[in-house]
Amino acid sequence: MSDQATLPPAPAHPRRLVYLGTPDFAVRPLRALVEAGFDVALVVSRADARRGRGGRTMPSPVKAAALELDLPVSDRVDDVLDADADLGVVVAFGRIIRPHVLAALPMVNIHFSLLPRWRGAAPVERAILAGDERTGVDLMVVEEGLDTGGIYDRAEVVIGPDETVDDLRVRLTEAGTGLVLDNLTRGLGPPRPQEGEATYAHKIDPAELHVDWTRPALDLHRLVRVGGAWTTFRGKRLKLWRTTLTPGEGDDAVPAPTGEGVLHLVEVQPEGKPRMPARAWANGAHWTGDEPLGT
Repeated sequence: MSDQATLPPAPAHPRRLVYLGTPDFAVRPLRALVEAGFDVALVVSRADARRGRGGRTMPSPVKAAALELDLPVSDRVDDVLDADADLGVVVAFGRIIRPHVLAALPMVNIHFSLLPRWRGAAPVERAILAGDERTGVDLMVVEEGLDTGGIYDRAEVVIGPDETVDDLRVRLTEAGTGLVLDNLTRGLGPPRPQEGEATYAHKIDPAELHVDWTRPALDLHRLVRVGGAWTTFRGKRLKLWRTTLTPGEGDDAVPAPTGEGVLHLVEVQPEGKPRMPARAWANGAHWTGDEPLGT
């Protein structure tokens, strides 16, 4: 059930924003808002985390960008209450925004799906795994429910047959950036309720990324496009970075049999080595396709 009626309405022409986001692809909308002249009073992002072998403490990509732009930054969501802002913009924040914050400050979210399809944490990944031909971006109301808020505007995109999650997310980020800039510039109208049957985009479990070669080539190709797919070869892990179902003329892809059809390997990464063309790996390993993968 929607809690939209209990939330403060978003101003048509916000004068002062707070921005909540975390990963790389949330940097582009932040920079665009600043470049367009919006007053970003505060950026909220994940607390610094230890990363890499040396355990060095690193800021999130959004925090690093905010510091570069000389914007105030916090890792406390409640700090938006003292920012004297009249709208929050949320992009892949990854944390719960509590009801008392939403009751005090209206917020909009750039969500990477055509709601109510693929509510939740991994909408781009789930769209690819499901074989969706289209997806898009919704500019929506942030409310207490999981991606249940009304829709201000949307942009649809076609999913390419070989497009990876990273490729698609770049296009969706550009579309979402355009949506938020256009709507905040011309003025937010009333949101419309979501229509249709809801589906949920649960986080990808690492176990889902293990390639089962008895499955059809089409399913495995989708899995590789999500990122992180892996198999084994002679007892060692082999990551699959790029594959195709229909190699073009001159492509140096390596065919691998599956439960139904052939999956053509384009780019792989043997354990302990960098990414490389699949043909270079196959030649170096003296693999012709007769020896099964997954062993």
